[in-house]
Amino acid sequence: MGFYAVLPYLATHLGSGLGMAGWLVGLVLGLRTFSQQGLFVVGGALTDRYGPRPVVLAGCALRITGFGWLAVAGSTATVIAAVLLIGFAAALFSPAVESEAAREAVRHERDTGTPRAHVLALFSAAGQAGAFIGPLLGSLLLLLGGGFRAACLAGAVVFVGVLAGHARLMPRADPVRKRERGGDRTPASDTVTRTAQRGRSSWRAVFTNRPFLLLCLAYSGYLVSYNQLYLSLPVEVERATGSGAALGWLFALSSLLVVVAQVPLTRFSAHRIAPRTALVTGLAVVAAGFAAVPLTPAGPGGLLPGAALVVLLTLGQMLLVPAARGLVPDLVDDRQLGLATGALSSVSGIAVLVGSAATGALLDVPAPVRWAVLAAVPLAGAALAFTLPVGRGGKDRGTRAVAG
Repeated sequence: MGFYAVLPYLATHLGSGLGMAGWLVGLVLGLRTFSQQGLFVVGGALTDRYGPRPVVLAGCALRITGFGWLAVAGSTATVIAAVLLIGFAAALFSPAVESEAAREAVRHERDTGTPRAHVLALFSAAGQAGAFIGPLLGSLLLLLGGGFRAACLAGAVVFVGVLAGHARLMPRADPVRKRERGGDRTPASDTVTRTAQRGRSSWRAVFTNRPFLLLCLAYSGYLVSYNQLYLSLPVEVERATGSGAALGWLFALSSLLVVVAQVPLTRFSAHRIAPRTALVTGLAVVAAGFAAVPLTPAGPGGLLPGAALVVLLTLGQMLLVPAARGLVPDLVDDRQLGLATGALSSVSGIAVLVGSAATGALLDVPAPVRWAVLAAVPLAGAALAFTLPVGRGGKDRGTRAVAG
């Protein structure tokens, strides 16, 4: 909720409020995503080393500081610094939470036979419940005249609550790491050396794992596409209606679809199609969303093309995100799950950094060309995903995908 109260309105604030050029707006948004997704690998490695609790709490504190700074930032340099801090905060707390969710999903699958995608779908739906409220909160603050600064401060206040909740509810010790350390009487110097060696081995194992790297590249196609909700969609809404006021409602539509449909859709797909098939299909549906924009006739208020994009992109997201996250434990060792979870987003973040500046430059080209290029990105990801191991589906939970 705190994130989506601010980010949908950042592009308009940078362009109309601060007068930045289109390419610079795209670069700033790309830097935000890179500092978050691109540095997930750092948060993941820290989670493997120290456990999730301290990493989550530090990330929440940095997010509060970043939103407060963005509220008062007025120059290009200060805006970029605040945006980088906001992104890095999520690079700390997100992989810590996501890797633990994936680990618990695998345990639940092993204990009950329920496909892990069910747990991961519930995780996505819970997050989107807050994302449904966030854009509405941001729109309300803008309509009441509070402006972008009020939205930033509201986001900071929300994260104060997030920090307090994690401080109260998260375990103070990681039981797995505690058991691993139990009975260890190795001298401190040897422990440090062994830890460093294990860390280098983990990085090497993750970043030389070809199927996992292919998954990262395929997922990059999705994330580059998803970032267009903050870049190309606001431009389309502004073109169609002359205002960005309806943007919050389109984000709310996306979140509502996830809240209502994510769990039943995943329950249906997890028992019928393999994770790789869900990933390929989801990316193809995302591509259809971009292709539909120039082909959809303008509806009431001119929002029908934008709404078609949001609906199809969201449906694709609901198919592919649980499938991608569910494939990660099949491709890497459990001891490297935090690092791999972070790396999945970091590789995607690098792609977004490059892609955002490029797609920002596309804002000035004819619309059919722009939307055709954007549709080609998830299609390329789908082609890469088709080369992955099938993964554990609802009908085949007894075989493990080969990491290669």
